[in-house]
Amino acid sequence: MKDIINGDALFFFEGRPAELELYEALARELLARYPDTETRVQKTQISFYDGRMYACISLTPVRRKAERPSHYITVTFGLDHPLDDPRAVAVPVRANRYTHHVIVGKKDEIDQTLLEWIDMGRQSWNCVRKESPIG
Repeated sequence: MKDIINGDALFFFEGRPAELELYEALARELLARYPDTETRVQKTQISFYDGRMYACISLTPVRRKAERPSHYITVTFGLDHPLDDPRAVAVPVRANRYTHHVIVGKKDEIDQTLLEWIDMGRQSWNCVRKESPIG
């Protein structure tokens, strides 16, 4: 399995060991499902690519402070429809495209439901990629 924790990821989570642990748990799940996944550490997020970006994590607070745990990561993915679930904040991007943000504060929140949402988003982006002449 690929390196999940590298120097860039350690720098991204510097001083945030609880968030690093959550990232590591999610990354292990995604790399087990999609071994060809590449991770790219950027200034504000760590992205997961399989030809196209299908998910990312950040430390962006998408809910009010009172509604989020003290230590968390925000998992972001796209779908062609808004999710009707209190865990997900759906933001319309364009017709039939919604960005979803899910705050994860405990490892057990990286559950089958979250992974299925990410799977759906990855599949919908793969369909877009196959239909697009740009690729």
